[in-house]
Amino acid sequence: MKKIHISPKKNCKAVIKVEGDKSISHRAIIIGSIAKGKTEIENFLEAEDTLNTVNIFREMGVKIEKKGDNYFVYGNGLNSLREPNKILYSGNSGTGIRLTLGILAAQPFTSTITGDSQVVKRPMMRVIEPLTRMGAKFQSNNGYAPITVYGSNLKGIVYKMPIASAQVKSSIMLAALYADGITEIIEPVKSRDHTERMLKYFGAKIFIKNNRIKIMPHSELRGKKIFVPCDISSAAFFIVAGLLMKGSKITLKNVCINPTRTGIIDALKKMGGKIKIVNISSLY
Repeated sequence: MKKIHISPKKNCKAVIKVEGDKSISHRAIIIGSIAKGKTEIENFLEAEDTLNTVNIFREMGVKIEKKGDNYFVYGNGLNSLREPNKILYSGNSGTGIRLTLGILAAQPFTSTITGDSQVVKRPMMRVIEPLTRMGAKFQSNNGYAPITVYGSNLKGIVYKMPIASAQVKSSIMLAALYADGITEIIEPVKSRDHTERMLKYFGAKIFIKNNRIKIMPHSELRGKKIFVPCDISSAAFFIVAGLLMKGSKITLKNVCINPTRTGIIDALKKMGGKIKIVNISSLY
């Protein structure tokens, strides 16, 4: 990944490692669960939201265990999930519920998913509408959770997104893996692209040109080793603090600087902040 060196102004010298990225941690569990073989996840963010995603896929028969500091997901392929015995619970995670809906829509069973008192107030029609166009069948609380999903045979569609949303786009892409025919997503502007990158890394056939994404169906995903980069949102507090402290130099290790996430760095550089990115590498 990358290290970010900050050269601001007060005698503080520190090397800091913040927690792993939540969005990538969710996706590592979700994609690993529908891949074939072992996925090893290093630097996984152990938070209530991400652990709820772990529990969702355990409820659908996926073996997920922690060994030492790493998480291991033992997936058996796209069509290996089983019907859960109880309502799936995403807690406070909009990412967890919306991405999981894309997978549930294509399963040969009926399931229900919900969240906490805040998630049940978040609109789900932005996901339900395109998935319904693909052939999915839902029963919701007027567009809100809890949502019952009647697994269906899906078909590929061309979907022009009214607004940019990584969660909606990701839900469609996951559903598209199961669909008959190619699915094409057209974004008004580019949103964060963790899902595209990770699906391609796991072996999915995805083609991206400008703001158009084409997903070929029935790709065989293979388990991979993933290092979850550190969350730039968490790093932002230290970046700003470092720039405000005279004579200080702070190094933040392994921070995710995906171009769709680096607005804080771009803005601070324009304001005169001295920020240097070194040791660039790709971790997935």
